[in-house]
Amino acid sequence: MQNILNTPFQFSCGATFKNRVVKAAMTERLCHSDHLPNKQHIQLYNHWSRNGAAMLLSGNIMVDRRYLESTGNVVVEKDTSIEAFKKWTSTVSKYDCHFWAQISHAGRQSSKFSTRKSVSASDVQLKKMGLFSRPTPLTEIGIEDVINRFVHTAEFCKKAGFTGVQFHAAHGYLLNQFLSPLTNKRSDKWGGSLDNRARILYYIIDKSRKKLGSAFPISVKLNSADFQRGGFDEEDSKRVIKALEERGIDLLEISGGTYEQSAMMGIGMKESTRSREAYFLEFASNLRRECQIPLMVTGGFRSLVASEAALQKNELDVIGYARPFLMSDRFPMGFLDGTCDKVEEPIINILDPKNKDAAEAGFYDLQIERIANNKPLKHNYPGWQVALHLPKKEMRMGFRNWLLR
Repeated sequence: MQNILNTPFQFSCGATFKNRVVKAAMTERLCHSDHLPNKQHIQLYNHWSRNGAAMLLSGNIMVDRRYLESTGNVVVEKDTSIEAFKKWTSTVSKYDCHFWAQISHAGRQSSKFSTRKSVSASDVQLKKMGLFSRPTPLTEIGIEDVINRFVHTAEFCKKAGFTGVQFHAAHGYLLNQFLSPLTNKRSDKWGGSLDNRARILYYIIDKSRKKLGSAFPISVKLNSADFQRGGFDEEDSKRVIKALEERGIDLLEISGGTYEQSAMMGIGMKESTRSREAYFLEFASNLRRECQIPLMVTGGFRSLVASEAALQKNELDVIGYARPFLMSDRFPMGFLDGTCDKVEEPIINILDPKNKDAAEAGFYDLQIERIANNKPLKHNYPGWQVALHLPKKEMRMGFRNWLLR
């Protein structure tokens, strides 16, 4: 039987993937106080790129050092040196592997460890573990600044050697905060109707396309839904996707959920959805009848059989994997050469279900650290240790950065 996963895919812009495997974005949290890619980033992406994927998506590349998802984020601003980024991208290019930059702004999801006062579409606070402040609504000038920062970062990344960009409008980040009526209470041209709430995303794409040209891939990561009552839902998503298609984006990554409802990690999903692996495949499959944008679905794929079936049914074009890259040293090569048919998820024992997402995030961050330090994966951490890992790490890095200011 043909391994469709190992067949190439060509985009209308001319870019070609050597197979259908994409490493989806996972925030690295490896930067020092300069927020530049370093030796750990190079080691991490050298490991991933030589294992056979067609494209690697970077973790969050933030457009504003004042509003970070993590104190260890990579940041691009007007005064950022490009040399460290060129070293990073050259690590990947030697393996005939695309490297696309995921460009982000955390908005109200900037934790207190990195940001004293966050910004958002409106002043709706993220209430999770007491880690986030009530945001200040962006002014008209502030919104224009955000748009310009996204466009500048996209231009910078092209010059630095990235072969595509992705604008992160999912998972409760700032662009998703504008899209959702739960977090966007504005009454001006940036709020109210869906067209107004999506305006910031459309402006970023339109301006970036003029700067980047028609042959440079532009992708958007968008929620199929936020999975919150009254939030950004599937009908909203379909309408935004139609507008993205009209703007000629090259790849749409479908995901879902926010920090408050972690559907992207399978948390809160029905067991039937988890068992069929791809959490957002039904939405993508329905979208196929209405949309011609090449589709990538991220979330839940763990077996070669499920991956092949989705491609065979033409429900998507490329598959985004994230955690499998942290479960096996041979992923995705084992899928591509047929020597592995499934990656097994480690069991993380945590007593309080409320801490499950924190424990899982901490566990996988530890795996990223191990690869970045040229150490083998380790899957037997105690639940309490992984649950505390990220708060301790963010506190330590935040204090370090404060001392170095």
